[in-house]
Amino acid sequence: MKMFSRFKSLSRAVHEEEEEEREHEEKMTRWCRRREGNNDTRSCSITSLTVWRKSLLMSCKGFTVIDSANGNLVYRVDNYIGAANHTHHITLMDASGNSVLTIRRRRKLGVVDSWFVYEGEAGNQRKRRKSNSCKSSSETNSPICFVKKHVNILPAGNANNVLAHVFRTDKRCVAFTIEGSYTHRTCKVLDECKRVLAEIKRKEADTKHVSFGMDIFQLVVQPGFDPAFAMALVLLLDQMFS
Repeated sequence: MKMFSRFKSLSRAVHEEEEEEREHEEKMTRWCRRREGNNDTRSCSITSLTVWRKSLLMSCKGFTVIDSANGNLVYRVDNYIGAANHTHHITLMDASGNSVLTIRRRRKLGVVDSWFVYEGEAGNQRKRRKSNSCKSSSETNSPICFVKKHVNILPAGNANNVLAHVFRTDKRCVAFTIEGSYTHRTCKVLDECKRVLAEIKRKEADTKHVSFGMDIFQLVVQPGFDPAFAMALVLLLDQMFS
């Protein structure tokens, strides 16, 4: 009977661990590979966004993201000039000003910086943590993923132009790789099978001899990949290479 009881306890522990791992996987999947119903056009068509490295508010620095097809405002980032944490805490908002994703930078001496991506507003999550139980607070405040800048120790020309790696927080393994050059606005987000999920491109004008410069560019997101998460990666690249 004791042996049977120990076996049941071990089985229950394994089951709980599998459930926890599945929850982390589902959270990552919900944002990185959103697969919704056929009524959501983003799940079956390419999303093209025009990104402008400028806030619509005069007292802020940030980004304005517009739907290239209809010209509607989709996302925005407004960081008040002079704010102490404007490079360590970035909130991606929708057109109405609702928090979609929050990026928080963690800096350690002698270690490559890490950027953690949270669902919604991370500041509000910390406030809820005081009133919620330990389990619920850890769930609401757990990051979706974390990103590290790739450090190239090889001479220039011998690398694959890898810029950053996106890690799953539950398994600590690479989920996506970003390659290219953000300085030249030519980047690709690749999955584990090297399939292109999102791409940063130079903005091309319909009229010849017209250049938009580097502050206006395109973000092309493939079907099944969340545009908000793709835009969060753009914000991360801007933090790393600007």
